Amino acid sequence: MEQRIAFQDGNKGLLDGLFKIGMYLKQSGLDHKLQELIKTRASQINGCAYCLDMHWKDAIAIGETEQRLYSLSAWRECPYYTDAERAALAYTEAVTKIPQTEVTDEVFNELSKHFDKAQIADITMAILAINSWNRLNVAFRTIPGGYKPGMFN
Repeated sequence: MEQRIAFQDGNKGLLDGLFKIGMYLKQSGLDHKLQELIKTRASQINGCAYCLDMHWKDAIAIGETEQRLYSLSAWRECPYYTDAERAALAYTEAVTKIPQTEVTDEVFNELSKHFDKAQIADITMAILAINSWNRLNVAFRTIPGGYKPGMFN
């Protein structure tokens, strides 16, 4: 596979907005392990190898278990995700797959049992950001494998 476009080939400031969202989310108070689960699950759905490599490594670096990561695509069948994580993962899938489905009241209401409106807004922003990164990396064919945890902090 050959990379089509490297991010440094873009105009200065191309990614500033996405980096600013990332900085906001790091300081938002939203659990970092939950954010990594969201990023990894959306990246699985979108087939983004670069983001899967990155967020798997970042999740491990902050103490997430390999078991929970390698089982993430089958989270509904696994007993080791909390009810709050399950609600966030269902919401992640619904928002990521909006072209094929919708964000149902059932999914949103379950999320609302575990998170307040501000937290739901942050979760939604995390989903939107990773979907943007996924689309950039898939379109540009960014080569996975070279990421080191915390590399872009």
